[in-house]
Amino acid sequence: MGTLLDQALGLQTTNQALPRGKVFLIKDGVRCHGSFVLHHLLTRALPSSLVLFLALAEPFSHYDRILKKLGCNLTAQRENNKFLFFDLLQLGSPGVERESLVEGGLFELYGKIHKVVELNAASNGNGNICIMIDDVSLLEIAARGFLDSVLNFLHYCHALTSVQGCSLVLLGHEDIYSNMPHPRFLFQIEYFADVMISVKPLATGLSADVHGQLTVLNKGSFDEQSLSKNKICNFQFRIKENSVEYFYPGAKI
Repeated sequence: MGTLLDQALGLQTTNQALPRGKVFLIKDGVRCHGSFVLHHLLTRALPSSLVLFLALAEPFSHYDRILKKLGCNLTAQRENNKFLFFDLLQLGSPGVERESLVEGGLFELYGKIHKVVELNAASNGNGNICIMIDDVSLLEIAARGFLDSVLNFLHYCHALTSVQGCSLVLLGHEDIYSNMPHPRFLFQIEYFADVMISVKPLATGLSADVHGQLTVLNKGSFDEQSLSKNKICNFQFRIKENSVEYFYPGAKI
């Protein structure tokens, strides 16, 4: 059996890949980062899936160093064409015109993603593809006001989950929308997410043995009586040097 997180995500074995056609949304904040969940999902996607990683937060060396601690060699996966890294750290940097960012940057970026997906389907049949974005909040910031274009880009990526069976993993900072009564961007990505993973600090404050709490919402379908079959799991976590420990509330003092 996998960890509590694996069980909450519906991953019953330690080597089971991410389910196809699903969208995973990781929501975190400044006080409690959720990057460790993204790293965990990356290890589950590799090596059985081709991973297209869109990085707006950190360079390749950062992810390579972290994943090595988790027993995954990203450099080797990259050399074997199982891990395609899109370095987007300069997207939206000063001096880049907003029009070129949207019309050129996002449009060309999706074109590259779509081309890889089509080539993989042609050469590898039903091979799994996972698209990861770290983080989607920075994608919105980089667009500097062109929210519709960013949403269109994400909807195109979302369409690949149903058309091509890709899985999509998004990491976003929930607390940057805390002062907005109706955060349209957040509502949109929550709407098409199949699984939402919320990473928050302890409500009771800091603890040496407990670093935060996780809430995993698996959206279900509706039965004939239109009753939702959503599944919610709540547990806590502690980040170690080379792993993360998950446990139910009360298991640690």
